[in-house]
Amino acid sequence: MTSAQTPSPSSTTAPTLPATLRLGPVHVTVRDLDRSVAWYQDSLGLAVHGRDHGTARLGTGREDVVVLHEEPEARLPGREAGLYHYALLYPTREELARAAIRLAATRTAVQGASDHGTHEAIYLADPDGNGLELAADRPRERWPASLGYASGPAPLDLDDLLATVAGEEPTPRVAPGLEVGHLHLHVGDVDEALRFYRDVVGFELMARLPSAAFVSAGGYHHHLGFNAWRGEGVAPAQPGTVGLRHWTIVLDDPQALAALRDRIRAAGIAVEERDGGVLVRDPSSNATLFTLPKPLGL
Repeated sequence: MTSAQTPSPSSTTAPTLPATLRLGPVHVTVRDLDRSVAWYQDSLGLAVHGRDHGTARLGTGREDVVVLHEEPEARLPGREAGLYHYALLYPTREELARAAIRLAATRTAVQGASDHGTHEAIYLADPDGNGLELAADRPRERWPASLGYASGPAPLDLDDLLATVAGEEPTPRVAPGLEVGHLHLHVGDVDEALRFYRDVVGFELMARLPSAAFVSAGGYHHHLGFNAWRGEGVAPAQPGTVGLRHWTIVLDDPQALAALRDRIRAAGIAVEERDGGVLVRDPSSNATLFTLPKPLGL
């Protein structure tokens, strides 16, 4: 396959995840919790929801979007599977523009910026190299027919983005409405990962590139991407490595969670019961926690 292929919306496969799913917090390993908390507060404007026993929960004051876990002796990842980046999704273009102003005001290094047609994005890394994407979706009716996968991204028009908040001063804290938009992983085998995430978990394939795939629920451009850009057959990340511990998918239907648990077990894949949900690892040992919504305040 030499070019991107985007299935038509009707080319779904059973089973399917509910369109109402949303993404919960991403859990990542860092080496210095104080350093990382300061960076997420200053550069991204996140609020600390709580700290306990080497962990810190951050978000916009209500639900967590990222949970940091300190391992001072953790090694940096090499040529192995694991986190490529996770995306923090802002509710509006204006909020993404304010995030860009905050990055400039705090002199935070940026690695790139793109216009994907479906969404605009700014790329950077936290102090340990964990990749982040700051993104804002365009209205769904304006998404290109190919969802931008056929031609690749265009450069972000930063001047046009910043014009939406012209004259504003930097704000120290992000506004409510920020959430995790998607995750992108390194894997050892894209086809093997696709069989897991599509045929067992129930995501819909949105695009298949020569060395990457993008899947989602409910016609979203992607809730998950995975690639073999570190090489075919790379090994899973070892314990004690900076990077992803697990990411979270929140299902609002207990029956959907039970059906998913049954599918995973029927496929002969180990399931770990955790936090009222199930944690499962893909063929490259990247971990996902599937859970139900938690009552506010918990």
